[in-house]
Amino acid sequence: MGLFDIFKSKKQEESQSEQAQADQQEAINAGLERTKEGFFSKLARTIAGRSTVDADVLDDLEEVLITSDVGVETTVKIIERIEARVARDKYINTAELHSILHDEIALLMEEAEGTTDCFGLDAKEGEPYVVMVVGVNGAGKTTTIGKLAAQLTRAGKKVYIGAADTFRAAAIDQLAVWAERAGATMIRQEMGSDPASVAFDTLRSAVANNADVVLIDTAGRLHNKIGLMNELTKIRNVMAKVIPDAPHEVMLVLDGSTGQNAFEQARQFTQATQVTSLAITKLDGTAKGGVVIGISDAFKVPIRYIGIGEGIDDLRIFDRRQFVKALFGEKKQ
Repeated sequence: MGLFDIFKSKKQEESQSEQAQADQQEAINAGLERTKEGFFSKLARTIAGRSTVDADVLDDLEEVLITSDVGVETTVKIIERIEARVARDKYINTAELHSILHDEIALLMEEAEGTTDCFGLDAKEGEPYVVMVVGVNGAGKTTTIGKLAAQLTRAGKKVYIGAADTFRAAAIDQLAVWAERAGATMIRQEMGSDPASVAFDTLRSAVANNADVVLIDTAGRLHNKIGLMNELTKIRNVMAKVIPDAPHEVMLVLDGSTGQNAFEQARQFTQATQVTSLAITKLDGTAKGGVVIGISDAFKVPIRYIGIGEGIDDLRIFDRRQFVKALFGEKKQ
């Protein structure tokens, strides 16, 4: 069973309750409120005083999407789809634009989700599931690891954390606080130690102690792509000496509040290593949540988790349907 499956099965149990479903949607709604408000205030200004969706409206809509951090390439796709609908249906009034956007964005995200099978390898029975977590400093990487560890231990899993970001003492100390809070075991070495050595020791200890999951933190430096690639490759190779299929998952953590910078970080890391999943953090304090749409479309890597608050439970499994519903509200007929 993989990491995502652990949470998915847990969520499936919870989903048996309609109240749990409603609570989950309410939390996502609250977390994306600033994005929704920003997006629809821009959209309202675009269609004010206009009755039909014409070339001028589409030009202004394109600007709305780009300034909402959806990204240029994804915006062009959305506009082209709407143009095709206008051409086909001949007359579309501006009142329908809300519903049309809902449909096209939902379809785009469904297509992005369906074009990849990058969920990593499941760990073999009796060996821990290993996740290497990557991302720039400040993206919420350490916090995401801590929240994942806490949720996993609460689900009855034995979790080990490897502090392989050995270049910042603060990162190791912060991770130690989270590990203690989560009830996870942390393996660390002195600051400046070889990150691959920490990963090796963590996996060896995890195997010896029958751990269920291993979360490996890595340095968040984007000093240059070659250096990053070499460092991450070395960590992967060393881990594979302990568990041949490790890491089973490489999770990239992105700060959603940075908008277009998150695109560039995703581009750098996906070129440097085989990223198999994404976690997008800090969506609750920003109007830049549109970045989730663009990243989903551009990189075709599954978004597993979104961060919508500071609490442990505010790291949520990403559900594209809930995301679109939170962004648009109930679909208008």
